[in-house]
Amino acid sequence: MDFKDKVVLVTGSSRGIGAALAKAFAQRGACVIINYLKNETLAEKVVEDISEGGGQAVAMQADVTDEESVKKMMADIIEAFGVIDIVVNNALSHYSFNPKTRKTAWTIKWEDYQQQFSGSVQGAFNVCQEAMVYMKAQMSGRMLNMVTNLIDFPVVPYHDYTTAKTALLGFTRNLAKDLGSYGITVNAVAPGLTYPTDSSKETKEDVRKMILTMTPLNRLATPEDIIGPVLFLASDLAAFVTGQCLRVDGGLVMV
Repeated sequence: MDFKDKVVLVTGSSRGIGAALAKAFAQRGACVIINYLKNETLAEKVVEDISEGGGQAVAMQADVTDEESVKKMMADIIEAFGVIDIVVNNALSHYSFNPKTRKTAWTIKWEDYQQQFSGSVQGAFNVCQEAMVYMKAQMSGRMLNMVTNLIDFPVVPYHDYTTAKTALLGFTRNLAKDLGSYGITVNAVAPGLTYPTDSSKETKEDVRKMILTMTPLNRLATPEDIIGPVLFLASDLAAFVTGQCLRVDGGLVMV
């Protein structure tokens, strides 16, 4: 897949899945914006890795949950590159997939839900609202939102996280309906438990083994496993695919 001269924004891409995606886009010719919230050092390391591989990237700080911060980032992107072709909403509020410390239905508070809604849904909303202005004008664009296979199979009931990601899928589908006439596709990718990442580092061995026994491909996802599906949906190969959710979990969820 060729992304030569495409301008790609990957939010939350200073590490983990986001960093893997950013590097993959850059390796295929895209100019990638490495969005980060706090850790400039990690973001610049991703830029350095991309540059050493012959790619193009720039780090931009922005809190995706803050409308004005996103407006400034998007304005900077357009000033620098004149276009925005692809947006991957990967940023989220910090979360730890640890069944032993998760909040149960009888201990969780509405504030917990609000925090996850802010990171997943509000963040994607802010970025898409700004990006669509330019994508509509150019009559083309790709938007991708990262959700989770837990929306189909809450093998561990992470109530706040999974509920927010379910809402993000609903947002994805409604956006796809509205933006299709402008040549803009909007899709979601739903990874299974991806290891190692910051969110999964506290997932206990017994839980990982339980998931393995239920997974036909008999392993957990790695950040690299998420690359192909995202690149496909962002490419011209998926020009007639919109409003869809692609599960990437080794067959744990089959729909």
